[in-house]
Amino acid sequence: MASDRLGYLLKHVLAQLTEAQTAALAPHGLNGRDLAVLAAIMSGEPLSQLEVAARLRVDRTSIGDLLDGLEERGFVERRRSPEDRRRNVVVLTPLGESTFETAERIRLEVEQAFLAPLSSADRFRDDLRLLLGE
Repeated sequence: MASDRLGYLLKHVLAQLTEAQTAALAPHGLNGRDLAVLAAIMSGEPLSQLEVAARLRVDRTSIGDLLDGLEERGFVERRRSPEDRRRNVVVLTPLGESTFETAERIRLEVEQAFLAPLSSADRFRDDLRLLLGE
């Protein structure tokens, strides 16, 4: 039976989580991919577009399109690096920072509700990390 196959189960669990997150983030003008980009940018030192792409493991074209959309909505800016004028970095705008904080809180709430039926959500996450070799 298809529902016994790990790939089937993982695919459909991911689809349900993605659907719940998409619905919850939509009023804030974001989806899960947008939020992942904002989180990568928010992670610390200013990153170039290519460094954001590497951190998220997406190709150059995809990150360019994602950043273009975020920039059009006023969430990010591309700027010259103050340390190296030859380098451009991507930073969150004040709107991007406040939207990220709200969206991240929503993401966590959706995840908690989604994982609530499990006896140990932390154990589930640890097991997934183990499978990823982390």
